[in-house]
Amino acid sequence: MIRILVVLAFLLPAAVQSQEAEPPMTLPRMAEIVLALDPEAQLAGAGFSLTIDDIPVLIVTDVGANRMRAMVPIRSAETMTPEEMRRVMQANFDSALDARYAVAGGQLWGVFLHPFKELERNQFISGVAQTVNVAKTYGSLYSSGAGQFGAGDSGDLQRELIERLLEKGQDI
Repeated sequence: MIRILVVLAFLLPAAVQSQEAEPPMTLPRMAEIVLALDPEAQLAGAGFSLTIDDIPVLIVTDVGANRMRAMVPIRSAETMTPEEMRRVMQANFDSALDARYAVAGGQLWGVFLHPFKELERNQFISGVAQTVNVAKTYGSLYSSGAGQFGAGDSGDLQRELIERLLEKGQDI
């Protein structure tokens, strides 16, 4: 029995490696994906600005630090009530999923953060869509749309954005 487990332990990495892996993310590859999502996107150095469902999205990368961030401005944070702040913190725990609410420079943002090189196409597209969804659902569901608990129509409507963007990036 021990010999079988040892053999399987040596075979497993080879089997996993035989699957086709995505290449590491690069700025040209990210630009190609961004332009598939919004052909009118603006590319500037290591950053991008695009619009998804009338929501402005900013993407900032730092290849040297191996980080990227997609951001959507939501509203002024300076006039948020303690109850509103509590609600976004609750959403960060259970319904924002890969996107998060964050405060910087007096502004409430929807953000998606990820290591740059390890970012896969579908993770990136889903992260951008989830960030747009937390902005769109601020004040109501506070949800990324990637997972919904309970019944209702909202989950399907929010999931539609993720599916639509994943389809746009399919050929890249």
